[in-house]
Amino acid sequence: MAPSLLLSTYLPPDATLPPLLRSALSTPARPLLTGFFCGGGSKRRRLLPALFPLPHPGSAARWPHCRPEQWGTNLLTPRVGGSEEIPDSFENPPALSLVQQLGTRIFDNLVAALLIFVQISTPLPLVGWDPWFISSSEAVLYSPDTKVPRTGELALRRAIPANGSMKAIQESLEGISYLLRIPQRKPYGTMESDVMKALKIATDEKASVLAGIPAELQEKGSSLYASLLDGKGGLQDLLQYIKEQDPDKVSVGLASSLDTLAELELLQAPGLSFLLPEQYLRYPRLTGRGIVEFTIEKGDGSTFFPSAGGEPNSTASIRVVLDGYSAPLTAGNFAKLVNDGAYNGVKVRCASQAVLSDNEIDQIGYTVPLEIMPSGQFEPLYKTTLSIQDGELPVLPLSVYGAVAMAHNADSDEFSSPSQFFFYLYDKRNSGLGGLSFDEGQFSVFGYTTVGREVLSQIKTGDLIRSAKLVQGGERLVVPNEN
Repeated sequence: MAPSLLLSTYLPPDATLPPLLRSALSTPARPLLTGFFCGGGSKRRRLLPALFPLPHPGSAARWPHCRPEQWGTNLLTPRVGGSEEIPDSFENPPALSLVQQLGTRIFDNLVAALLIFVQISTPLPLVGWDPWFISSSEAVLYSPDTKVPRTGELALRRAIPANGSMKAIQESLEGISYLLRIPQRKPYGTMESDVMKALKIATDEKASVLAGIPAELQEKGSSLYASLLDGKGGLQDLLQYIKEQDPDKVSVGLASSLDTLAELELLQAPGLSFLLPEQYLRYPRLTGRGIVEFTIEKGDGSTFFPSAGGEPNSTASIRVVLDGYSAPLTAGNFAKLVNDGAYNGVKVRCASQAVLSDNEIDQIGYTVPLEIMPSGQFEPLYKTTLSIQDGELPVLPLSVYGAVAMAHNADSDEFSSPSQFFFYLYDKRNSGLGGLSFDEGQFSVFGYTTVGREVLSQIKTGDLIRSAKLVQGGERLVVPNEN
């Protein structure tokens, strides 16, 4: 109900109300005003026409103070017993005096304070109040601190399906990387608390940390566990660097601890943590991690310039880590094509923020569906894109420089291309308000460039992939019998 209609129901006809009272009168306030004006004696009833002045209607109009049939509600009732006292001057009310005007202003302030108190103390919203706020579904696009990985290493580490104890240690350590970005006085006390928390979890829950490691890898797991706690670059060293308040040493020690932690987590994840849909069991799949090494050659005879020393060369190497934990079908299909030599000698072309392989195999015997693992879920979605505006984020985000994804199928966006892939050259300047790519959640991302990222920006249209080799993870590639 609109405020004006609401007030016309509870107040005398033709009453002139202060704007604040018209817009802010809430349901809990009505009984209070009713009790004040209609539950007292004649003095209170005389105050009402002074506060809500009426025009001079002549002798035909009377002030039906607190008379239910005129107020339009039976909530306001006169006191039982007692006689009605109508002032003699009521039929021709005089103009408001200066004292009455001052009283009206004071009353406005009192009513405003009363309504604010009532509104705060009750869960009911103000009538007609329509707040302006950014809905939670769109918050991710407006937040500059959207919690998505900004490096391939971080995204790959978070994608490992390790147990809860390992993830708790990881979360404590990754929080330090955010604290290190503070430009002025860094909160070393908070960093120390985070490392102490990680040490306590690792010490108290040793059995849980090592429980998920297969028997044949227990020895290696115990060695990594000891290295994480007391080894060089472990948590004890990191704690000492923090006490010395040396940010450079802290950064190096943190990276070392996180690398050891990731190795330990990978031992806990020997295969997929979910079952593939039955219709995809005949497709190639990667049940873990793999590494593909590309050799890129300049097509025009020019050279690549390494960013950290070294001689310019007409060829450059790029290493990509494939993640079968989050995209087993997409990564498996790509790994199989690499083994088949499908990318050797293929030219590349550059598009807006992407380097694409310039090849398209017409038929490989099956059609790979779009495959995206949403954050917080236990298995990928197939043939379905994510709605970033609704807060859906992928485990493997596209908004990372050097992300590797499959192009869309030429016939339907519900499927990936059989063979065409691209390196994504993420640029924050061309991204949304939350720092996310406008294409986030629309492509099957299956890996990240971990070595040779500086080469990607130097690749031009016409350069070619001299070779692509699966150098690690071949034992994780499952290729069902085609028969």
